[in-house]
Amino acid sequence: MRIVRSLLVSSPALGLLLFGEPPRSYDHTVSAVLNKSCASCHNSRLASGGLDLGSFGTAASLRDHRDEWEQILQKLRAGEMPPPGVPVNKADVEALVGFVSSELERHDRALKPDPGRVTARRLNRTEYTNTIRDLLAVDFRADKNFPSDDSGEGFDNIAEVLTVSPVLMDKYMAAAAQIAAKAMGTQPLPKPVEVGYSAGRDEKTKAHDLPFTGGTNPAIRLDPSNLEAQHRIEFEGEYRFRAGLAGQRDENAKPVTLGIWMDDKLMKTLEVETRPTESVFFAPYSEVETRLLLPEGDHTFRIGFINDAVVRGMSEEDAYNPRKNKFPHGMSFTGPYPSQTERASRTKILICDPKTGDACVQKVVSNLARRAFRRSVTKAEVDQLLAFVNMAKEDGLGVEHGIQLAIRAMLVSPNFLFRIERDPNPKDPSQIHKLTDFELASRLSYFLWASMPDDELLGAAEAGKLKTPAVFDAQVKRMLGDPRSASLADNFAGQWLETRNLESVKPDPQRFPDWGPDLKKAMQTETRLFFEALLRENRPISEFLDAKFTFLNERLAKHYGIAGVTGPEFRRVELATNERGGILGHASVLTVSSYPTRTSVVIRGKYVLDNILGTPPPPAPPDVPQLNEESVGTTASLRQQMEKHRSNPSCASCHNRMDALGFGLENYDAIGRWRTMDGKFPVDASGKLPSGKSFAGPAELKGVLKDQLPEFARCLTEKLLTYGLGRGLQRFDKQTVREIDSKVAASGYKFESLIFEIVRSLPFQSRRGEAGTAKEIARR
Repeated sequence: MRIVRSLLVSSPALGLLLFGEPPRSYDHTVSAVLNKSCASCHNSRLASGGLDLGSFGTAASLRDHRDEWEQILQKLRAGEMPPPGVPVNKADVEALVGFVSSELERHDRALKPDPGRVTARRLNRTEYTNTIRDLLAVDFRADKNFPSDDSGEGFDNIAEVLTVSPVLMDKYMAAAAQIAAKAMGTQPLPKPVEVGYSAGRDEKTKAHDLPFTGGTNPAIRLDPSNLEAQHRIEFEGEYRFRAGLAGQRDENAKPVTLGIWMDDKLMKTLEVETRPTESVFFAPYSEVETRLLLPEGDHTFRIGFINDAVVRGMSEEDAYNPRKNKFPHGMSFTGPYPSQTERASRTKILICDPKTGDACVQKVVSNLARRAFRRSVTKAEVDQLLAFVNMAKEDGLGVEHGIQLAIRAMLVSPNFLFRIERDPNPKDPSQIHKLTDFELASRLSYFLWASMPDDELLGAAEAGKLKTPAVFDAQVKRMLGDPRSASLADNFAGQWLETRNLESVKPDPQRFPDWGPDLKKAMQTETRLFFEALLRENRPISEFLDAKFTFLNERLAKHYGIAGVTGPEFRRVELATNERGGILGHASVLTVSSYPTRTSVVIRGKYVLDNILGTPPPPAPPDVPQLNEESVGTTASLRQQMEKHRSNPSCASCHNRMDALGFGLENYDAIGRWRTMDGKFPVDASGKLPSGKSFAGPAELKGVLKDQLPEFARCLTEKLLTYGLGRGLQRFDKQTVREIDSKVAASGYKFESLIFEIVRSLPFQSRRGEAGTAKEIARR
C-alpha cells in the first residue's frame, strides 16, 4: 500500500489513469485560492466591495453565504476579479468556479421542490383594458382613466405592488357604470359634429414630413401618397368620412385606388379620378366620401394611394406641386350616426333575446358572470346578479337596463378585478398543490395575451381537460398563433427592452431635428414586429443578438440609411451590412439608453448587463463626479473623458466591464443613427472586457455577446418567468431556471421552446400555502 501511495504522490497522472480524477475538496480547491488571491483585500479590516471572506473558510459558507457566493461567481466568470496585478492561476480560478457551481447546484437539487406562491393579483391597466375588450367588445382605455400601475422586478404585473387605493376604487366604480352603458348601448348618441385634419407645406423649411396646421390634432404627411392623423372616436357609430385630395395630373392620367386605414388595418378602398378637376382657392382640389362604422377609442387613421407608380418617378418638388400631381391633403369625420348594424358589444352579451323571458335573462347573466369571473359560477352568485335585474324592473326600467346593472356589479366584483387562486391549506407552506384548471387557464391567458381566457380555453378548463399534456400543449400552441399573443411584444418586450420609455424620452430638438412622432412610432413598431417574428417563427433566441433581418418602413429606413424601402407600410428587410441586426441595432433600444443630448456608454453598458447578460451592476456611489457636457465632442471625445473617470480605482471595478460594452455601441448616436464621428473626433467603438476578450465595433460586440449565449438565455428565462408568474424569483427558483435553460439549450435555443418550458414548469402550474415564520422559510 505504501508503494502505491508513493507512486500516486510522485505521479498524479498514474493516479488518474488507475482510479480516475480524485475528489476535489473545498480546502484545496476553494480556500487555498481565496487565501492566496482574495483575502488580502476582502478581510475584516478592508472588506473591499463590502465583502469579508473571514467566514468563508469552510464548505458551510456555500449554505450560509449563498447570495455572496453567487456574486463572487459572477465576478470571477466575467473576469472582473481578481483585479489586474493580483497573482492568480487561471486554472485555479476555473477549478474554483466549477467546484462552487456544482456544489450550489447539488444543494439546490437536494432541496424540496418549492413552487412559491403569488398573492391575489389585481388586473393592471393593460389587462383591464384587454379584458373589457374581450368580455364586452368595448374599447376602454384604462391607461387614460386609471392611475399608473406601480412596477416591481421590472414589470407592472407583479402581484405584490398592484395595490388598490381609494382613488382607484372610485375610478373602478365610475368605469363600471360607463362601460356597462356603452356595452348595452342605452345612452343616446349626441348630435353629430365634424372634425377635420389637413396638411400643407412649410414654406420656411420646404419640408413635407412635419406636423401641419389644421384640425384639433394636425395631420402628419408621411410621403406624397399618404397622410396620417390621430383621432379619438368618442362614441361607437357610423361616421361620414371625407378624404380631401389636392392637385391634379394631366388629361391622360389614370384613376388611382385610395385606401383608408385604421390602426394599420385597411378598412375600405375607393377609386379616385386624378385628371384635372375644379379649383378651390385657385388650386385644384377634390373630395371623396364614404360611410364608416367606427369603434370608440383613440385611433390612427391613414389615407393613401395604393400601388401608385406615378409619384415614385417624381422629384419631391413635383410630387407636392398641385399642378403636376394629386396627393392626399386632408380628412374629416362627421358623426356619430346610428349604426344600421347591431352593436358588437350587444351581440357578445345578448346570446338570446331577453324579451323572451326569465330563462334567457338567467342564461345571459350566467354566461357573462362565467366569463367575467373566469370560472364556473354558482347558483348563489347568479341569483345575486339577477337581483339587480329585478331591481331595475321594480324601478320601471326595462330588462336590458337590468342586465346593464348586473354588468356594473360584475365589473366591481373582486372576482373580476382580481385573479384569485385558492390554497387548500393556506397556512401550511409544506403543502404543494396543482392549480385548478380554471386557475391555470387564467395564468396562461394573462401570460400570453394579457387578457381573459377565451371560450375555447375556458371550455377545456370546465371539462377538466386542460391539465392533460396533449390538450395543454395544443392550447398553448393555439394561443401563440392568435393575434392576441402580440401582447407579449407590447407588454413583456416593451418592459424588458425598456422601449415603453420612448413615450417619455425627449431628444434635444436642436441636436436631433429629425426626431418626431412618426420616427418614434416607427422605432416602436420595428422592435414589436421583430419580437413577434422571432416568437411566431420559433426562431433561435440568439437572433435577438445578431439577426440578419428587421422590419422597416420608408421613414425608419431613411433614418438608418437603407435604400429601396418606400411607403409607410412596414415590411421585412434582409440586412446587407452588419451595421444593424439584433435588438442592439434598433433605434428604439439605442434611444432609450441615451441622454437627450448625447450617448452614454454607462447607460448602454448597464443596459447590456441588465437586459442581455442578467448581471446588473451595483448602484453608483453618491459622490460620482459629473461629466463635463460642454466639452464632449469639442475639446475631448467621450471616450477620453470616460477613461479619466475609470482611472478612479473605486469606479474601475464596475466600469471596466460596463463602459467597454457601452463603447461597442458608440457608432450609434443618441437616436440610433450610424456615425463615424463624435463631433470633431472619430468614433472609437473598440473595447476590451476584463475577461480579456476584445472587439471593435457593434458587429464584433454582438459576436462576443453571442459567445455568452447561455448567460443571455438564463437572463431571458428569468425575465420571462418573472413576467409569467407575476412575482420576483427566489432562491428556490434557481433549480427551475436551470432546468428550463437545459431543455431550451437542447432545443437549439428556440424561442417557442422557452415559452413551453415556462408554462410547463413547477412554479407556473403549482403553488403552496403561505409561510408563517422565518424558521419555516429557513427549513425549506
